[in-house]
Amino acid sequence: MTDLLIRNARLVATMDHQRSEIAGGWVAVSGGFISGVGSAGSEPAEAVRIIDAGDCLVTPGLINTHHHLYQNLTRAYRPALGGSLFDWLQTLYPLWARLDEEAAYVSAWVGLAELALSGCTTSTDHLYVHPEGAGDLIAAEIAAATALGMRFHPTRGSMSLSVKDGGLPPDEVVQNDEMILTESERLVAAHHDPSPGAMVRIALAPCSPFSVSTELMQATAELAERLDVRLHTHLAEDPNENDYCTEMFGMRPVDYFEHCGWASDRSWIAHCVQPNNGEIARLGRWGTGVAHCPSSNMILGAGLAPVRELSEAGVPVGLGVDGSASADSASMWTEARNAMLVARLRDGQARRDSLFTARQALELSTRGGAACLGRAGELGELSVGACGDIAVWHLDGIAFAGAWSDPVEAWLRCGPVNAHHTVVSGRCLVQDGHLVADAEPMLRDHRRIATGLQSL
Repeated sequence: MTDLLIRNARLVATMDHQRSEIAGGWVAVSGGFISGVGSAGSEPAEAVRIIDAGDCLVTPGLINTHHHLYQNLTRAYRPALGGSLFDWLQTLYPLWARLDEEAAYVSAWVGLAELALSGCTTSTDHLYVHPEGAGDLIAAEIAAATALGMRFHPTRGSMSLSVKDGGLPPDEVVQNDEMILTESERLVAAHHDPSPGAMVRIALAPCSPFSVSTELMQATAELAERLDVRLHTHLAEDPNENDYCTEMFGMRPVDYFEHCGWASDRSWIAHCVQPNNGEIARLGRWGTGVAHCPSSNMILGAGLAPVRELSEAGVPVGLGVDGSASADSASMWTEARNAMLVARLRDGQARRDSLFTARQALELSTRGGAACLGRAGELGELSVGACGDIAVWHLDGIAFAGAWSDPVEAWLRCGPVNAHHTVVSGRCLVQDGHLVADAEPMLRDHRRIATGLQSL
């Protein structure tokens, strides 16, 4: 018998290889995987649970390819507002140096719950601040994701260059290369699940060219190859980064990335706002993915990422909400809408005949994200054998009045909207627009921890 049947949808946008769309369609999940997709009248006769998706758009669950969950403890922190990326980081590092396991658990739970409300079913995280004595922060995040039921790809971030070494972070949040590599290997052994349908996978993620040594970048690439895990870092995010890499290494960020042995389809990078045309072509040849973070890029004034050019060059492009201290809102729906709007703004008059569409934004947030995480065909689409991760969006009420001709375009042009149901591995995390789990105890703990961090 089918475990879950979602039926009677206004439209099922499968995002499968053919990008099939089924009016009045249904999706069935059994044993955590999609067991059927079809048109009205062909659905399974029996199911343990049935969701009526009348007046709803059904899509694959959205995939968040870049985040710093702990940063929701310092949202809209006034002393850090304004200024450049480097100014922002240097203001916040001393606060983040107070992180511990409880802070990591609570911030991860709250951040992942926020994502689930926005239709997200899989999230990465880039936790690169590991203060001495803070405990096992990554394990704490994994415990939170497991408790909530979110599919989770945490990355073991790191910083090894403090201010005294020519980097940006203070001494109290950096570690030496040996410790970083040892902890990276331990976490992979303890938590990484390479099997189909895995709920937890680990990637290795030195923070950025201006916070780790060249030796660590190179050794991490070698370790990831040996352990067969993915690589992640920030790259080409800000004009200051170009200046820094040119001064420190005698080359631009993408050249440095290749110099360190990262130029492959094992890697995906965050932001990539500042590449030139030649660098875009090289990223495409390598198959290196990009986590596009439009809201963060706008808030920090980093610029408009060349998403169309990256995609046309063969670069896998996904979406990321980025850290809550810069983007302040962790909504994948918002990122999809902003990705559409920013791309249209960047194209301007030059592409009036082919402006960026809602379907292209949906592709970034589903199939594109799956490709960045090395899980194409398994996540980001509604097809038989794929993971049972689904978002159901109610397109009704005042915000959608009159939006009858195209449910996918209505989904992003109208709104704002949260998911009506968010399903991970066949289980509802969000039901009828509300989080299934009780958030109140976590929010009380979060407020206590956040006010403590910000009392510095």
